[in-house]
Amino acid sequence: MKKSIIFLAIISFFWSCDEDFLEEKPEDFLSSANAFNTYEDFTASVNNMYYLVRRQFYNRDENRPFDFLYGTDLVFDGEPGGTQRHGNMVQAYDPAGDITTTHWNLLYKNIAEANTVIERAPLSEMSEEEINDIVSQARFFRGFSYNVLVTLYGGVPLVTEAITEPKIDFVRNSREEVLNQVIDDLSFAAAHLPGIAEAQDGRVNKLVAYHYLGEAYLALGNNTEAIAALSKVIDDGNTGLMTERFGTRSAEEPGDVFWDLFRRGNQNRASGNTEAIWVIQFEVDVQGGGLQSGSRGGSYPYERHFAPLLRFAPFTSWPVGDYTGGRGIGWGITTEYYTNTVWGGDASDPDFANDIRNANHNFVRVYNRDNSSALALIAEEIGRDTVWSTENQPRIREFYAYPTKVTTPYNHPDGLYRGGDVPFALTSSAGGTYTDQYMVRLAETYLLRAEAYLANNQPQLAADDLNVIRNRANASEVAAGDVTLDYILDERVRELGLEEKRRLTLMRTNTIYDRVMKYNPFYVENGMQEHFNLWPIPADEIEGNRGAELVQNPGYN
Repeated sequence: MKKSIIFLAIISFFWSCDEDFLEEKPEDFLSSANAFNTYEDFTASVNNMYYLVRRQFYNRDENRPFDFLYGTDLVFDGEPGGTQRHGNMVQAYDPAGDITTTHWNLLYKNIAEANTVIERAPLSEMSEEEINDIVSQARFFRGFSYNVLVTLYGGVPLVTEAITEPKIDFVRNSREEVLNQVIDDLSFAAAHLPGIAEAQDGRVNKLVAYHYLGEAYLALGNNTEAIAALSKVIDDGNTGLMTERFGTRSAEEPGDVFWDLFRRGNQNRASGNTEAIWVIQFEVDVQGGGLQSGSRGGSYPYERHFAPLLRFAPFTSWPVGDYTGGRGIGWGITTEYYTNTVWGGDASDPDFANDIRNANHNFVRVYNRDNSSALALIAEEIGRDTVWSTENQPRIREFYAYPTKVTTPYNHPDGLYRGGDVPFALTSSAGGTYTDQYMVRLAETYLLRAEAYLANNQPQLAADDLNVIRNRANASEVAAGDVTLDYILDERVRELGLEEKRRLTLMRTNTIYDRVMKYNPFYVENGMQEHFNLWPIPADEIEGNRGAELVQNPGYN
C-alpha cells in the first residue's frame, strides 16, 4: 500500500506540473526562442538584410552581381565559352542553373528574415518607436525583394508569415497580387521610415521607399499614383541634382560634375551630395566593409569586368591605373550601341561632343599622353606624341571604349600600387571599384517619372523631366513629340549605363528581347529567345514542392 501511495504521489506531481516544464529554455546560446527581444537583437537581423542586398547586387562572387548587365543591350562577353556571362543563353537560363537559382534563393532569404522580424517585433520588449523603426525597415526589404522577384520571374509565391515547419505546397500568386503586396509594404515603409535628412548614410529612408513605390505603381499601370510617389522624392527640399563640381578631388583633377559623382568619397550626403537617395556602403580595411587595400577579395569587381585588358604593345607596363582602366580584364565589352549609337553615332552629332557624360574623361575612347600619366611616360619612352583611339581599332577585349565610373582613376587604395617608375601602376590584386555604390540616385527618379508621365499621356511633362537631366549634361533638349519609351531607355543608358541594374529595367518594361535583338548581335548569335524576358522558376523549387504544382514559366522545360 505504501508503495502505491508513493507512486500515485509521483504521478500526481508530474500531472500537476505546467506544460512549460517540458519546454527547453536556452540559457547560454541563441535560438529562435530568445534571439528577438531587444532593439539590438532586431537591429542585428535588419543589418543582415542590408548585407544580403549588398551581397546579391555587388559582391556575392565574381559573376552573380553582373547578371543584371550581361545579356542586355550594354555589353557582351569578351571571353565567351560558358554561361557565367550569359554567353550560351539557353544554358545560362536553364532552370537548374546557378544564375536563376542564386537570385531566387537570396531574395527569398531576405523575405524570410523580414517575415520573422515583422512577426516577432510586436512581441518583444522594444518601445513603440523602436518597433516602428525595425518593422519599417523589414517591410521595406520585403517589398523590395518581391519587386525584384516579380520583375525577374513574374508571379511568385507570396509568403508573408514566418515559416516554422516544412512546407511543400507553394503555389504562384499572380503578378498583380505580388505587386499589390509590394505596394502595401513600401507604403508602410514610406510612412514610417525617417526622412532622408535624418537617416544615416546607407540606411533606407522615406524617399527610397517612395522611389520603388513609384516603380511598382508604374508596373501595374497606375500611372497617376506612380507620378505622385516619385514626385515625393523629386520635390523633397533635401534633394536636388548636383550641378556644380564638388567633393574630394574636384580641386585637384580636371573634369566636371558627372566625373565628381563617381569619385571616391563623393557618393553620400555627408560629402554634400544631394543627388544620393540610397547608397550601398563599402569601407576599405574594415571588417565587413567589403574592400581591402591589398586585395580585391570580397570587393565589387566592377573595374575588373568592364574596363579593357589593355595588354598589347606599347602598353608593356600593364596593368596601369589612371585613364587606362586600372586592372580591367575586358570581360564586359561595351556594345556599339552603348559606345556610339546612343550618343548620336559619331562626332558629327553635336551631342556626341557636348554631352559631358560622353566626354573623354567620363567615357574613354582616346588614350593619349595628355590625359594619362602612365601613357605620357610610354609616349616619352617611344619618342613620339602617341594617340591610341578605340574608334579606329577592332572592338576586342584588350581595347574598347568604357565609362570611367567603373574604376577609380588615380585613387586606388595605396596597397594596390606597385611603386617603381610607372606612375599609378597597379598590382594584379586590383580590379575592384573602391567607391560606395549608388542603388538609387535622383537622376533615376526623374527618368522613372518621365516614363510615368509618358504612360499617362503627358509627353510634355515627360520631356521636362528628361531635360532636367539633359541640361545638367549640357546636351540638347528633347521635344515632347520625340519622347518615346525607347528614347527614355536610351537616356537611361547615357545617364546610368553600367550603374543601373539594366536587366530589371528592360524586364520591367518588357523590352529586353527587342533591344538585345536590335543592339547586341553577340547575344543574338548565342541564343536570345523571346521568353527570356522572364527567368525560369528554379527546378529545385518545382521538384521539392511535392504538395502542389509550382507552374514553370512558358518556354522552359
